[in-house]
Amino acid sequence: MNISSRGKISFLALVLLIISAVDSNRGLPSTAIFGAPLIFFFIFSAVFFLFPSSLVAAELSAAFPEEGGIYHWVRSAYGENMGMFAVWLQWVNTVVWYPTILSFIAGTLTYLFDPSLMDNKAYMICVIAGIFWVLTIMNLFGLKVSAHLNTIFAGIGTVFPMLFLIFLGFLWVVFGKPIQIPITADSIFPSLAKFDTWTALEAVMAAFVGMELSGVHVNNVPHPQKTFPRALLISSIYILATMLLGSLTIAVVLPVSQINLAGGLMQVFDNFFQVFHLGALVPLMSFLIVVGSVGGMINWLISPAKGLLHASHYGFLPPFFTKANRHGVAGRILIAQAILVTIFCAVLLLLPSVNAFYWFLTALSNCLYMAMYVLMFLAVYRLRSKKLESAFKIPGGKLGLGIISALGLIGAGLTIIFGFVPPDNVNIGSGLRYTMMIAIGNFLLILPVFFLIAYKKRRT
Repeated sequence: MNISSRGKISFLALVLLIISAVDSNRGLPSTAIFGAPLIFFFIFSAVFFLFPSSLVAAELSAAFPEEGGIYHWVRSAYGENMGMFAVWLQWVNTVVWYPTILSFIAGTLTYLFDPSLMDNKAYMICVIAGIFWVLTIMNLFGLKVSAHLNTIFAGIGTVFPMLFLIFLGFLWVVFGKPIQIPITADSIFPSLAKFDTWTALEAVMAAFVGMELSGVHVNNVPHPQKTFPRALLISSIYILATMLLGSLTIAVVLPVSQINLAGGLMQVFDNFFQVFHLGALVPLMSFLIVVGSVGGMINWLISPAKGLLHASHYGFLPPFFTKANRHGVAGRILIAQAILVTIFCAVLLLLPSVNAFYWFLTALSNCLYMAMYVLMFLAVYRLRSKKLESAFKIPGGKLGLGIISALGLIGAGLTIIFGFVPPDNVNIGSGLRYTMMIAIGNFLLILPVFFLIAYKKRRT
């Protein structure tokens, strides 16, 4: 990236860093299944989550330049126990999230040999667990992909396929090919009478999580009070536009009933390539997407575990888990993480389809992650009253901060609520069973943090 000799990040570099942290093609199929209303939900989610989470994270990161991260933000506002609760939510949600991106990788891989395997549960479980254990072992030996190489992976696996997809979608419309959804003023706005239509928030919000990571750069930007909001605006518009147009492309080309949430991206590329007589490009595109996704996973694998390890320095974890191996890696946390991911792979056996598996884990991960965001939005308002020094503050004083925090709380709260509602366009089996699985999943995944807090209390 273009960083000056004084360590300052240029405006363009900042925009690219924010885009690379969030923009992803993995979630396009899960938003495409909602058809024309996804236009409304993308704009709604941008206003009620994307912009608020970016601005709040920027202010908090600027206030804590040395000790950033959700643990320190919430700890400074509400104490150590709540800080631990927040970082636990951040970590455990990623454990649930990993199988979704891995199922995307597994589904994309099938186009290298046999696309019908996308719906084969045994194949999906073995590949998801296998890839995760291989990446875990790489991290145990301290093998990491450099930031430069990871940027290349992101370019070939995310940016290029996304822009190429949108370009092919444009050609599809120009050449008068069949359009699977009506795009009218009436079809864009969801019906308030159809409660389950609002489950689209689960898919769209999942596409926007991670904007808080952009806040770490705020202190390396010249004139952050002016530069950072502009960079956020431009990057957010790009993210919103590419993900909206990418999702619409899939919805326009593929009938909803045929979209596979794990392999939908390659489904639509395969369709395009056959229609435009470019069938030879199918394996190449599949390979590029897999390489990009795996490259991103390598660095993502260890970051949340580092956050949990950091909290352990305050006495929340038994020494058994915090001991580093000879490569300086907290290997026992990574092994425990891999075991949990493997267990979550087995959830596929309890659900009727790969689509149901993908959707269930997305909704469960969202509930946990949004609970963390609720703490973040509450923490920033409380910390502002302490008059912390910060290179960047949300404009408008306490009123401006209150409005931004309220928008974020509404968006996060609605996402948690609709996470318990079964969608009508994904075969998840019994609606009651689905809701109970979401409730039990949240309970079981949140419960351990109370034992860790009690463990620290007994030690002190």
